Amino acid sequence: MLKDFVKLETFLTVSRERSFSKASAKLGISQPAVTQQIKFIEKYLACKVIERKKNGIKLTNEGEELYKIAMRLEKEIHSSEKDILKIINKEITFRLGASYTIGTYVIPGQCLNTVAEAINNSVKLDIDKSDTIVQKLKDRKLDVGLIESPVMDNELIYREWLEDELVVVSNVPIPKILKTEELYDFDWICRDEGSHTRRVVTEVFDELGVSCKSFNVLSEVSNTTTVLQTLKKSERNPERPVVSILSRHAIMDEVASGDLFESKLRGFTMTRKFYIVYSKENKHNAYVAKVVNYILAGHC
Repeated sequence: MLKDFVKLETFLTVSRERSFSKASAKLGISQPAVTQQIKFIEKYLACKVIERKKNGIKLTNEGEELYKIAMRLEKEIHSSEKDILKIINKEITFRLGASYTIGTYVIPGQCLNTVAEAINNSVKLDIDKSDTIVQKLKDRKLDVGLIESPVMDNELIYREWLEDELVVVSNVPIPKILKTEELYDFDWICRDEGSHTRRVVTEVFDELGVSCKSFNVLSEVSNTTTVLQTLKKSERNPERPVVSILSRHAIMDEVASGDLFESKLRGFTMTRKFYIVYSKENKHNAYVAKVVNYILAGHC
């Protein structure tokens, strides 16, 4: 079994995620395949290593011992992979894709430089819509993508990365906490139909019983940067604020400088996940694994 670390990797992932389904999603294989690999280990060792519970899983005493052994093996394999990368040392351009908000406001230029240093190669950043990033991954035009919405596809692996909060942003001071009825007092800059931001906002507004069609919409734009520029260039009229809904990551500098103002909806928090996504074909690609782990570790 030691020659086949894939099964031990599955065991480690189930142990860490405390869930067969979460391990399945993280590994990019079906849940029955995860179960089958755990059963193989238990048959090989002639003992139970994992017990299923209502609130997750629990390692048996034998499972705890196996976990320690597998951890040591994993550490040695990762160390060996670094040495192998030094031997390979091939010149490549790592192709990283990011959605507009992430590529423009979340990933600083310094991050790309440190990623490049980590893999000893150059990194090219491609900024586009989340669904386009996914298609480019499938077409092998990108190695890793950073997206705002899980455009799910069976050919890809998705890893949860960051949590983002969407807030109301205004070009003049408005209450920090907004009542539902106050939303109708503003002029709106909205994201275009089909954007993930628009979908998240629509779901919240539907729950609030608010209709976007009843707002005074000045324009619909395609990306965060255009929204910001439109807000800052709009007339600053305290009697009629111009507002939109944007990622907190995108407005931090403007709010800190007093150019824009942030508010929230009373009783509601608009959140979404950012994801790291890559092809299942690259699951064991040393360069891809190094970049994914580097980003997940919080270096960007």
